[in-house]
Amino acid sequence: MNSVSLSHPISTFSLCIFSVFLSFFVLHHAPPYSPNQSQPLNSSRSHQINRSNYIVRFTIYKSAQAHRKYLELGLRLGGWGWIERRNPAAKYPTDFGLVWIEDSSREGVIEEIERLELVKDVNMDVTYRRDLLNEGRRDKDGAFVDGQKRPGKIFTSMSFSDGDGDGDCQYYTAMTNSSINWGRQLLSQRSQVTSLFGAEALWGKGYTGSKVKMAIFDTGIRANHPHFRNIKERTNWTNEDTLNDNLGHGTFVAGVIAGIDTECLGFSPDTEIYAFRVFTDAQVSYTSWFLDAFNYAIATNMDVLNLSIGGPDYLDLPFVEKVWEITANNIIMVSAIGNDGPLYGTLNNPADQSDIIGVGGIDYSDHIASFSSRGMSTWEIPHGYGRVKPDVVAYGRDIMGSKISTGCKSLSGTSVASPVVAGMVCLLVSVIPETSRKDILNPASMKQALVEGAAKLSGPNMYEQGAGRVDLLESYEILKNYHPRASIFPSVLDYTDCPYSWPFCRQPLYAGAMPVIFNATILNGMGVIGYVDGLPTWHPSDDEGNLLSIHFTYSEVIWPWAGYLALHMQIKEEGALFSGDIEGNVTLRVYSPPSQGEKNIRISTCVLQLKLKVVPTPPRSKRVLWDQFHSIKYPPGYIPRDSLDVRNDILDWHGDHLHTNFHIMFNMLRDAGYYVETLGSPLTCFDAHQYGTLLLVDLEDEYFEEEIEKLRDDVMYTGLGLAVFGEWYNVDTMVKMRFFDDNTRSWWTPVTGGANVPALNDLLAPFGIAFGDKILNGDFSMDGEQSRYASGTDIVRFPGGGYMHRFPFLDSSESGATQTVLRTPEMTAADSPILGLIEVGEGRVAVYGDSNCLDSSHMVTHCYWLLRKILDFTSGNIKDPVLFSNSAKQDSPIYVEDNQLPSRRTDVNFSAYSAVLGKELICRSDSKFEIWGTKGYHLEVRGRNRKLPGHPVIDLGRGLNSTVDVSKLRRTAMSKKNKDEFLGNRYLGLFYRDEPDMPLLVGSHWLVPSIIAVTGLLVFLSFWRIRQKRRRRRKVSGSGRFSNP
Repeated sequence: MNSVSLSHPISTFSLCIFSVFLSFFVLHHAPPYSPNQSQPLNSSRSHQINRSNYIVRFTIYKSAQAHRKYLELGLRLGGWGWIERRNPAAKYPTDFGLVWIEDSSREGVIEEIERLELVKDVNMDVTYRRDLLNEGRRDKDGAFVDGQKRPGKIFTSMSFSDGDGDGDCQYYTAMTNSSINWGRQLLSQRSQVTSLFGAEALWGKGYTGSKVKMAIFDTGIRANHPHFRNIKERTNWTNEDTLNDNLGHGTFVAGVIAGIDTECLGFSPDTEIYAFRVFTDAQVSYTSWFLDAFNYAIATNMDVLNLSIGGPDYLDLPFVEKVWEITANNIIMVSAIGNDGPLYGTLNNPADQSDIIGVGGIDYSDHIASFSSRGMSTWEIPHGYGRVKPDVVAYGRDIMGSKISTGCKSLSGTSVASPVVAGMVCLLVSVIPETSRKDILNPASMKQALVEGAAKLSGPNMYEQGAGRVDLLESYEILKNYHPRASIFPSVLDYTDCPYSWPFCRQPLYAGAMPVIFNATILNGMGVIGYVDGLPTWHPSDDEGNLLSIHFTYSEVIWPWAGYLALHMQIKEEGALFSGDIEGNVTLRVYSPPSQGEKNIRISTCVLQLKLKVVPTPPRSKRVLWDQFHSIKYPPGYIPRDSLDVRNDILDWHGDHLHTNFHIMFNMLRDAGYYVETLGSPLTCFDAHQYGTLLLVDLEDEYFEEEIEKLRDDVMYTGLGLAVFGEWYNVDTMVKMRFFDDNTRSWWTPVTGGANVPALNDLLAPFGIAFGDKILNGDFSMDGEQSRYASGTDIVRFPGGGYMHRFPFLDSSESGATQTVLRTPEMTAADSPILGLIEVGEGRVAVYGDSNCLDSSHMVTHCYWLLRKILDFTSGNIKDPVLFSNSAKQDSPIYVEDNQLPSRRTDVNFSAYSAVLGKELICRSDSKFEIWGTKGYHLEVRGRNRKLPGHPVIDLGRGLNSTVDVSKLRRTAMSKKNKDEFLGNRYLGLFYRDEPDMPLLVGSHWLVPSIIAVTGLLVFLSFWRIRQKRRRRRKVSGSGRFSNP
């Protein structure tokens, strides 16, 4: 009886212990913030494609047969085979092999190949495809037509217009939102381009390009062409059995370089022409063809190489690294910068590489040609700053050159400007005696002669013209007396020289700002490899110069021939009231190993002159911070264009930087009196007390949990303004936008929409705001301003008490992006909320669902007027009567359930492109010096406030590890959450029902576990008390029993 009665409490007690343990486990081990772990990119492919070609790169040069035998002995798996390459390079050692691999065996075979000791890597044999002779049909150029990808590698327009064709061309420019007429500058007769550069003067001295080996990588040339006196060799690298040029482009390029016809003279008539036919009649080429042709150019000791192709993919490593090898072997390469102007951030590779002479185009009036691509280079962004490119510009409009068989014609494009410079280079090479050429001439020394001799044009900035228009005779004078040395390009940064020094001259320096980064190129004419000797040094010309603090990042090893020197410039706190100019020099010592026959190392001191304009620190309300850190671009991921109306340029590859495709907006903000700074680090890395508005435009990345918490506090309790310009995001549309790439044998799927709306919704959740997944298009008018809403999204959550603007737009999300959406009678345009403004605590928030009106890439109409009104509100609490009219007052909140919000994709490996997922939160070198290497403001940091060499510790105010008046902030601790959930979950319903002055932060995932834990604890205490009472009873009854006789 007693045994039975005691079993129940014991079981209950065990159950209580287990319940408490489980509750605390749920409470304390709830999953921390973990962004959605996406799956690898869908690599399914058509069943008709069963094998693909791959490039296997080796660490050493051997014969192709030796490499083949090495693979055959080292591989155990089948499903692969060696591809014989029958071309002129076959008799020379090579560093790569071409193999086919069955798609079903791809992963295993590639993994086994890459395990071999002598294998460097395995890459897809990428196809290059280009259009020629079609400048008048620019809308048909490129890798995409009407939203569909053409066969071949993604490239940009490298096309030309026939000057004998339809006359004047019309070009659209986002600068004016109108067409501008680029009529012919020469009406009755065209001047010889050789005469415009004074080539006759060098011909008269006996310099004609003699004994210079010129490699022309193009469409080939016909034998015995009457315009050439020295065609040394023609080689074919394609899969077509011909050496002839059936398109005319290779012949034209050769004519500009070395033609002898009096109507279309070339610069170097005696240059030895080596025609490399690397494009088929269908204008297609493969990386493997280029690699073999490049190896052959190295083996046959070419002097100069002209390459008139290019594209945005600077991550095609076999191609890019082979270009480095070309220049490392002392071949001077000249390449067209691209025909994607007048847009900024459109430099083409390989012309954007530091070791290549990148050439832009001008017309005969010394205006930058509309088609010429603009800088800066985009390799370095979003977490740095680009280099100055092009290097030089040359005439590229209506240039005369040779036709396929006989006669002359005129073409336009940077691919025409490139051979103009290549012809000059051949002429300049012949100036140096053949016996000492290789000791003096190299890619760096030739670039030094060109950029130092160039004539700076009045009007264009450095990212349009580089050093300026090439000057053949000035470069000749430099080379005639050249001694190997190192130099910096550009050699001067002058804030008083506008517009050439744009964007630097548009905004002066001031204390407390984010570092201004200037990225210069180091050119080392002393040797293919060089080293920086010691640290770069700042030498101010007077005491005021000590107010400038510069931190340097640079290439410690300079190879091949070039490196970089980046200046991170800040004005010290004691210069907060200073106004004036700061001048001085930055010096850098470079050394290279001794040349052949020399005993001592070569040493050179480079000088960069600075003249900087400084003003007192502007008021907070005039300071705007631009978030660059959360921007993702192509390459490496398929980041789609923001406007789905653009059918022939579907990739977002222009950098999304203030000084690339948002450069007009930057100029507008400066004209309006705002000072705009760039943040390339997480949102924890800026002091919100210093800025009126944080500007988030077209962002694709995720956010750290700490960023979300800090921004909430910055807005609510520090008074920071927040302006967000979103973009479309619709998973169904993204799926429809995918395409099968025949080069990589995989499906390419957008990794996000125009913007990462789910991530933005997490960021905006503390304010009760969220974007939807509609894709809205239409025109609207506000305050007399006509605007276009192009593939924008809608607002689906917004608190009551704010101001909301709605307009009737068509929703094309159900139609997808694979076809043009035409309005039908049954389609109706419903009112959609697109603009919201609200005061939140001490700060203000404005959200707008479209960014195309700020982006100059494919702008239809701008909305700078709206941006100014928004900034007036977010920074200065100035309420425009139209934006804050009574009709726009939002009395009741807008709210949708969590399951109606846009969700993240789970079928793409987003972490491969993200700077957040799987990464460490750290402030980078583009944040203020004092927080480099830390996690940011108000967060635990590594090593406290570290004193950097040469930089005194300054008072940061409410900065690192500082104490804040918690009673004033009244802030609620933000709970951790799973990224798949919308912040606040369903408990935000409290916020919408009560409508307090600021959003309430209510716990979500911790609330239920806490209740369970408390309940379990109470149950445990109750049973513990019951058990204690029973023990006392047993004790009493037991003592009485033992006392009985």
